[in-house]
Amino acid sequence: MRFLSTPIANPYTLLPVLTLETPVQFVKGIGPAIAKTLAEKSILTVEDLLLHLPFRYEDRLNPRSLAELQPGETASVIAEVRGAALLRTRSMPLFEMTVGQGTTSMKCLWFHGSWLEGKFHTGQMLALYGKVEASRSGRGLKMIQPQIEVLPEGSDDALDQLLEVGRITPVYESLSGSRLASRWIRRIVWNVLAELQGSISETLPASLRARLDLCSREEALRTIHFPPAGTSMTQLQSAATPAHRRLIFEELFYLELGLEIKRRRFQEKAGVSFETSDQVRAALRSILPFHPTAAQKRALGEIAGDMRRPAPMRRLLQGDVGSGKTIVALQAMLIAIENGYQAALMAPTEILATQHYLSARRVLEKSPKKYRITLLTGSLDDDLKRAARRRIFQGETDLVIGTHALIEERVEFGKLGLVVVDEQHRFGVLQRFRLMKKDGREPDVLVMTATPIPRTLALSLYGDLDLSVLDELPPGRTSILTRQVADERSGEIWTFVRQQVAKGHQAYVVYPVIEGPKDDQPELDFALPEEAPEEESVPKKRALKKVKTEALFERPSPRLPLKSASDMYERLRASELSGLRVGLLHGRLSADDKEVVMRRFQRGEIDVLIATTVIEVGVDVPNATVMVIEHAERFGLAQLHQLRGRVGRGAAKSYCILLTGSRPTPHAEERLAAMVRTQDGFELAELDLALRGPGEFFGTRQAGLPGFRIASLVRDRKLLELAREEASRFPELPEVTAAEKAMVRARLKEAWQRRYGLAEAG
Repeated sequence: MRFLSTPIANPYTLLPVLTLETPVQFVKGIGPAIAKTLAEKSILTVEDLLLHLPFRYEDRLNPRSLAELQPGETASVIAEVRGAALLRTRSMPLFEMTVGQGTTSMKCLWFHGSWLEGKFHTGQMLALYGKVEASRSGRGLKMIQPQIEVLPEGSDDALDQLLEVGRITPVYESLSGSRLASRWIRRIVWNVLAELQGSISETLPASLRARLDLCSREEALRTIHFPPAGTSMTQLQSAATPAHRRLIFEELFYLELGLEIKRRRFQEKAGVSFETSDQVRAALRSILPFHPTAAQKRALGEIAGDMRRPAPMRRLLQGDVGSGKTIVALQAMLIAIENGYQAALMAPTEILATQHYLSARRVLEKSPKKYRITLLTGSLDDDLKRAARRRIFQGETDLVIGTHALIEERVEFGKLGLVVVDEQHRFGVLQRFRLMKKDGREPDVLVMTATPIPRTLALSLYGDLDLSVLDELPPGRTSILTRQVADERSGEIWTFVRQQVAKGHQAYVVYPVIEGPKDDQPELDFALPEEAPEEESVPKKRALKKVKTEALFERPSPRLPLKSASDMYERLRASELSGLRVGLLHGRLSADDKEVVMRRFQRGEIDVLIATTVIEVGVDVPNATVMVIEHAERFGLAQLHQLRGRVGRGAAKSYCILLTGSRPTPHAEERLAAMVRTQDGFELAELDLALRGPGEFFGTRQAGLPGFRIASLVRDRKLLELAREEASRFPELPEVTAAEKAMVRARLKEAWQRRYGLAEAG
């Protein structure tokens, strides 16, 4: 690092020549104290600071006049304060302000606006941004909850005048309340860019930029922070300018290149070459419960082809509800077992691991061979764990099913040949590889998920895996009629359930919790909170804020207490469903008790099964025709779709009833409406991704999902596809010089490790 003069005792009195790698504390106007605050936002270097991009822009070059505004439009306005007051209403404090231009004025309203009291005075100039609405009286206009920024008054500061008005102004997410808000960030970024003039290094090869018509990195950063006059506001607000396109592509390209290199390196390693002899084929046929679909045959063929090769298999198996993934995975595990190897299946929760264990026992018992299956989970007592670990190490078990307990250091395999990781998104990108290193070999790995994953998310989470998709349902599956019903009409639902049972059918009734308000109920891991705002991007926060604002107008009724499976089991069998054979299934039951209940339900000895989300996967009862989901507004789209998939497995018409316990929020209404509209799991997955964002797509925050700074998996699908295509062929491009490839490798190593938090790739 070069300093402007000879260092003296206190290094903070001198500032280094800035580069992108310079720690932010050396930026003029920051220093150690503010740098500590910025570090909490993962802003450590000058480059990190420049990648804190505006989340929207205001046209202060040509702001709208109040006289020309129309209801329904979103606009930027510069006006002076004419008056402000905090009004105490019965429901909430309401802050009201009147702003004006000449003889024209407009009202601005903030709900729960106590925090604004005393912050404004008459004559103050404000920049306002928000949706314009007609006032209730029909005379005049108003803005509800507008974004607001106080403009400098009578400032002689030339930089203030340059950055605040008379231009397209960037608006940033605050880095620490009002102290490090937009105005502060604008000044710091402007000064940094001025000092870095002509010295921002390039990160993409010239030939690649020329072929894709991408601007330089320096031009992109300058124009994205301070757009020149004439830049399309529509493109700016939708992150579609050439500058945005350049930086988004760069971020996605390095992610996809890292995944591509990782995939190639695994292909170079020595694995196990499995045989698919007549003996193996006979074993596979012996466990099939039905004639496989063309999609199942294709997927198994792809998996078997990988397993025959000497390189380790790395494949993702995904499909919609009821497409038959489990049987395909079991067949893959049988290939390994019949070749004299062990197979392991790792699930994210004990509930799911137990379901797989019970399902595997039911399927494999059809075979004339006696396969040895072991369940290993954290809740087993120490003696059972030790016995299980001994059997695994000595090779006395063929198939091991468990949770994170499988990757503990004390678990050693005798001869591990295949690892199946279920619901991989709940583990994180790195964890799926820890199990593979247990005995020093490189076993084959099959990742499977019952959650349909949009292609954009699959490319970022599983870009190092080959893909098999089950896009066909087994024969005999019927469409499911889905309806949303308010809790007040639950009596009609129980009558309908009785009618279905009278016709010889069975029903599920699902609740989000086991019993009352408890802290140790595993099913609660799946239920959604009361639409609590998550830590999300600023646009997402604004969307949530809008939802809250809309809810204020609706005055929703208080949320009802959650009904529990145990309480409703007692109530329903004593009242609404009296005389019927009612069973109870939840996650606190032992594996043996769960199996007894499910076997009774499968044999038709239980008419109505009261359950929690323990039945989300692995349950197949063709005679069940009704799925009632209580508090449906509390579940995510993917989980609702999984639960609905428990019915419709036979020839009889099936029904899914979504009972809502209180007035759903707008987001919940959108989820429920989508469930009623379609049964296409991939369509629902795309909507779920759009509604919740990739970080919350699976119901729990994805530990292995890269934290994108610029790109959006929802918005930037085409650029992700392009980045994937370019990354796949980049290592062989003849027009890229050796120096450029070295530059890319160095950049990849930094980005892959520090920014994405993933394994080293370069």
